[in-house]
Amino acid sequence: MSSPADNYKGFTDLATAQVEGTDYRVHVRANAGSTVAVIAPHGGSIEQYTSDVARDVAGADFNLYIFEGIRHAGNYSALHLTSHRFDEPRCLELLSSCDHVVALHGCAGDVQQALVGGLDEPLKAAVAKTIADLGIDTRLRGHQFPATDPKNICNRGRRGVGVQIEMTMALRLHGPREAISAAIRSVLLALPAV
Repeated sequence: MSSPADNYKGFTDLATAQVEGTDYRVHVRANAGSTVAVIAPHGGSIEQYTSDVARDVAGADFNLYIFEGIRHAGNYSALHLTSHRFDEPRCLELLSSCDHVVALHGCAGDVQQALVGGLDEPLKAAVAKTIADLGIDTRLRGHQFPATDPKNICNRGRRGVGVQIEMTMALRLHGPREAISAAIRSVLLALPAV
């Protein structure tokens, strides 16, 4: 069954159909001292708890972008702009000055898993390892979210590469979200200054 968001070709279509402040809100916090962006393009009630994880990972150190669904119902079907079509201008502006991008997402699943994708191979491997070290089933390959499209929002930073982390519903609901956030954050804090 098709949902309204399936027909959006980009953010302009979404913004024509939905109302900022009523259906969605955008949160941008730029940190002039950082070239790292942590984003949740499907936050709020679109993919639950991804906003929380993004805020925890970013802390006060990194740039933060969150697109949040705030409708009473139907957030996913009305607001889920697929990642390779996600071109919200404030997000693109923020990413244009960032060398490292980590996008937090949620997917279906009754097993606690983290599915890691993106084109930033070294950062992807480091993030996957730190999550796996928590005892969480973490997959780098062979899953349905490789995030290898250059237009995927995680790959739209200054270097054209990034990391996408898909957390299953079981992981977001019952997993150690704070430990996951701290683990990802530790990897980002250890990045060399570019």
